[in-house]
Amino acid sequence: MSLRRLTRRTALSLCFGMVLGGAAAGQQLGLPQSAILTINSERLFSDSAFGQRVAREIEEESTALAAENRRIEAELTEEEHALTEKRATMDPQEFRALADAFDAEVAQIRQEQDGKARALTRRGDEARGIFLDSAQAVLSELMLETGAAVILERSSVFLSANATDITSIAIERIDAAIGDGSELPTQD
Repeated sequence: MSLRRLTRRTALSLCFGMVLGGAAAGQQLGLPQSAILTINSERLFSDSAFGQRVAREIEEESTALAAENRRIEAELTEEEHALTEKRATMDPQEFRALADAFDAEVAQIRQEQDGKARALTRRGDEARGIFLDSAQAVLSELMLETGAAVILERSSVFLSANATDITSIAIERIDAAIGDGSELPTQD
């Protein structure tokens, strides 16, 4: 084994030893002691009381929107059948005017319903922003307690010790600090 390889392997061992050693010491307190922490931000949001409340609300509204879309579709189908039946007894120009009006109505309804769906998506994105803004104080406190200089997204890290992941601890603390977030001001 070359000296360069041995030196590199020793340096890696020391780095992992420092991270794991610091993490092991911090585990006595329930927190890793590391300059670098990791977090799964998707799980941070989705497993928090805030994220679960938002997911429930959006699911309820999505279900209601889907039911509304089915009702509208049934009404439009009925209207289309009635219009089709009138075709045989109407002047072609009169029918064309009614058909064009029907097409315009359908396009308008589709645009409105698509807008409602986009608003639900936007609401989820805005809720995530509010959550992350509200969670920042808790995450900063965790950084101070662990001596961390940075928190990295876990999915962006090639290799790390599981001991550096603070997602579960952060969720507990954020839930204690902001609950389900229903009392937080919304973004305008």
